[in-house]
Amino acid sequence: MDVKNAFLHGELDKDIYIEQPRGFKSKIHPDYVFKLKKELYGLKQAPRAWYGKIGEFLVQSGFKVAPSDSSLFVKAKEGRLAIVLVYVDDLIITGDYSEEIQRTRENLSVRFQMKELGELKHFLGLEVERTKEGLFLGQQKYAKDLLQRYGMLDCKPISTPMDPNVRLQEDEGNDLEDMTMYRQLVGSLIYLTLTRPDISYPVGVVTRYMSKPKKPDLDAVKRILRYVKGTINFGIMYKKTIDYQVMGYCDADYAGDSCTRRSTTGYFFSLGSGAISWCNKRQPTVALSSTEAEYRSAAMAAQESTWLKQLMEDLHQSAEYQVRIFCDNLSSIRLVENPVFHARTKHIEVHYHYIREKVIEGKIEMVPTKIEEQIADILTKGLHKEKFEKFQEALGMDCKTTLDRSLP
Repeated sequence: MDVKNAFLHGELDKDIYIEQPRGFKSKIHPDYVFKLKKELYGLKQAPRAWYGKIGEFLVQSGFKVAPSDSSLFVKAKEGRLAIVLVYVDDLIITGDYSEEIQRTRENLSVRFQMKELGELKHFLGLEVERTKEGLFLGQQKYAKDLLQRYGMLDCKPISTPMDPNVRLQEDEGNDLEDMTMYRQLVGSLIYLTLTRPDISYPVGVVTRYMSKPKKPDLDAVKRILRYVKGTINFGIMYKKTIDYQVMGYCDADYAGDSCTRRSTTGYFFSLGSGAISWCNKRQPTVALSSTEAEYRSAAMAAQESTWLKQLMEDLHQSAEYQVRIFCDNLSSIRLVENPVFHARTKHIEVHYHYIREKVIEGKIEMVPTKIEEQIADILTKGLHKEKFEKFQEALGMDCKTTLDRSLP
């Protein structure tokens, strides 16, 4: 559902004054200002005021705000759920409590001016398709429009988004004539990573040079676009399965940034067959060893797993199990399991030791895995074709054209 003129429904909790609009200035009092009685589009306070109004309405209707996400509202009765997800003026309503869902839709239409958009198929550039196998989430139209906008729709496809042998440098290459175009292009690619974890790492790398991009940086972006051209129909497939436990992989590319010598953290979590959360991020400080870099990566993954378990509980799903996090560094696993501080760890910031508590409490299990099976590698470095495609499949990514689109 979509709310018409959503921001006009909000109420101001502060005194807001605006200048007299052009063409409507008073000839008698040209220096006077107007005091707003209600919010307007363009005000910084408008989104918050609207959230307060829609949140108040849903809470009065019996919904509860999920502690893990303030935009998620859940109502449960006798094991059945009604769920409302609010994104500004767009609402997704779902669940198996059909009577409450219908009641909520009717009440929303009475209280606000609503537009019924039917079954969820498109949402903020994301495309949702139901198949016999499950749910397919992609951004095919967005990717095609992106390629067309920057003249890459007819480019030659390539099998990987980044050359594993290329290391970008801050001061190498000629300056770009149009830096704005580079920034807009990279910003568009960031949004594409919502359903494309396979390009998350290369996009993360090119964002580091947005302040002063060079010609090699633009070449790296164009390579990503060539890869997107060849995989334009790819997305994440969430297959129907009985096993719906959260499971994760974490990895770190030690001193992978050739400019700052900082390491790159990468982790991803899956629920069933497809990835639901992933991250690649350059670490804030230089790690003194690969063990420390991997330890920091595991700590970040532990924080994400805690939030995911809370989210599952908010959705009334069972989360009474140890979240398994696979790591390919045995030293960092031993460091996690050892509660004693010593010379190797005393310089590491306190918040990275968060994972130790979770392991001791039995909420997280660190599991060793082979380097060849470390799926999170795709989020920390450029890979060769065979390994890249193997990990791409492990993320739950599939091609839209290979799926049976007919519903049972």
